[in-house]
Amino acid sequence: MKIQVNQQSVELPEGSSAKDLAEKLNLRSPNQALAVEIGGTLYDLSHSLKEGDVARFINFEEKEGKEVFWHTSAHILAQAILRLWPDAKPTIGPPIENGFYYDFANLTISDTDFEKIEEEVLKVIQENYAPKRHLFKDKQEALARFQNNPYKKELIEGFEGAITGYEQGEFFDLCRGPHLPSIGKVKAFKILKTSGAYWKGDSKKEMLTRIYGVSFPDRKLLKDYLFLLEEAKKRDHKILGPKLDLFSIKEEAPGMPFIHPKGMIIWNRLIDFLRSLLMRSGYVEIKTPLIMGQELWECSGHWCHYRENMYAFQIEERNFAIKPMNCPGCMLYYKSTTHSYRELPLRVAEIGHVHRHEASGALNGLFRVRSFHQDDAHLFMQPSDIKSEILGILNLVEEIYSTFGLEYRFELSTRPEKSIGSENEWDMATRGLQNALEEWGDPYQINEGDGAFYGPKIDIHIKDALGRSWQCGTVQLDMSLPEKFQLEYMDKDGISKRPVMLHRAVFGSIERFFGILIEHFVGKFPLWISPLPIRVITIADRHSAYAHELALAIKAAGFICDVDDTSESVNKKIRNAQLLQINYMLTVGDKEMENKTINLRTRDNVVHGEMQLEHFLTSLKQELEEKSLSSIFAK
Repeated sequence: MKIQVNQQSVELPEGSSAKDLAEKLNLRSPNQALAVEIGGTLYDLSHSLKEGDVARFINFEEKEGKEVFWHTSAHILAQAILRLWPDAKPTIGPPIENGFYYDFANLTISDTDFEKIEEEVLKVIQENYAPKRHLFKDKQEALARFQNNPYKKELIEGFEGAITGYEQGEFFDLCRGPHLPSIGKVKAFKILKTSGAYWKGDSKKEMLTRIYGVSFPDRKLLKDYLFLLEEAKKRDHKILGPKLDLFSIKEEAPGMPFIHPKGMIIWNRLIDFLRSLLMRSGYVEIKTPLIMGQELWECSGHWCHYRENMYAFQIEERNFAIKPMNCPGCMLYYKSTTHSYRELPLRVAEIGHVHRHEASGALNGLFRVRSFHQDDAHLFMQPSDIKSEILGILNLVEEIYSTFGLEYRFELSTRPEKSIGSENEWDMATRGLQNALEEWGDPYQINEGDGAFYGPKIDIHIKDALGRSWQCGTVQLDMSLPEKFQLEYMDKDGISKRPVMLHRAVFGSIERFFGILIEHFVGKFPLWISPLPIRVITIADRHSAYAHELALAIKAAGFICDVDDTSESVNKKIRNAQLLQINYMLTVGDKEMENKTINLRTRDNVVHGEMQLEHFLTSLKQELEEKSLSSIFAK
């Protein structure tokens, strides 16, 4: 029989499996042929092939490959745990973004047990089992197999359709798969941490023991990953932010950040930068109320579908909610006047303050909060404008992200199973997004069926200095809200028509973007957003008056500056300034005071020596105007 793979036809005997095909193609390395995709579905390599199948092998570099690898590794972990603690009850063990976890009932461990667990994991891997899939004939058979595990039984009771499990030596687990062809492909394994976790995430249910781990098909990949974790710790915005006096999170307002004066300098620079680009691009800006009535949220659909994430209350026996999104308010703004085709496209921006209820366990510094600001915009247009407006947004994306030295990539998400709108509308909308991406020219990934229920979308993932990916920006074509709010414009033929609407955000959550920048720059902000770019440092008390005279001149030139004329040693003052990541330190002593000069040192501890203040300020103005990522004195 003939099988199509990598745009070539391969001849195999009848009854051959995907593993036979992988062997014929010599895909034997630990990171290759982890599973096979046929007709959009992933299968184990034991899957039997048939004439005309189009096969694609999944490797570790792909998201699906990592998921298969890490899910199998979760089973390896569970097998090792049961050998060491036979009375433990395995519950669930999914792959996650960076590794996997497995939750156990009736298990108590600590960090001191990690080495013992890893030793047992190594023994399991060396036994090199080939996971075998088992299809239960019915729900009763599955319940009987797991009669001593109430957690598995609860899962089974909730299943619809086929129920499968996987056997791995003496270990058997409830699982959909697929799994690695053999567990010997796992060459490096590390337990990362343990924590408590409620069964099914419900605080009313029992607490389980969660064990996090990560694994790789190569020891070097593990070494690189652990190095990345250490670097990430040094950049943790939850530590750096308070240390640099940028923001804080208080117990009195969980998930609702306090931005401090130094943090507000960065915040305002970000907003000013954004507003300058919006003005140039023909946007208008609005501000809508923080609190609006139940009727609005019923019209938008949030009251029915998003109520549990909203903060709602009564005023004079009428229900209100704090807005979780800016969109419905913008719909009311659009409806406040009549519109003509001559006004379109109409680009309406709002830097809106929104609130969403997040479980306390999910809160994470500035990355996951309950109160945040979105740099939203809603663009109203005719269908013929879709491509040009998306290209305008992508230009905005390029200018903003490149200014911060952030690389980015695009993902196009198409129609999900549950959606509104006709097939023709979805085709038009998806084609508009895709045509714009094609013309833009950068590669993009298609996520089939991952669009919003109201329209397709482009998600923008940025990559920071450590190569970590963050989803920030988005472009979404919405066919729902214009219909729900009955938005109209008068076309040139005199007929009222429904506008096409794009949602767009570039920063996304400004709080989250702020946190990303803290970690991206490790607190070493470029001059144009630095909260404290210049400090004048005195050598002795007699130089204090001259230092303050310099500071006044620097402030008059438009820069933020302070003076350290304390009684500490010069070395201590310089060290303190470096710890605060101050861009420029100007040391002044007898010589500088006599010559009316400064002695310049940059935060990377390079001494540039004596120079005129005018030369220093002229250079800084150039660095500021260019929004340079590095010191102009390093060039």
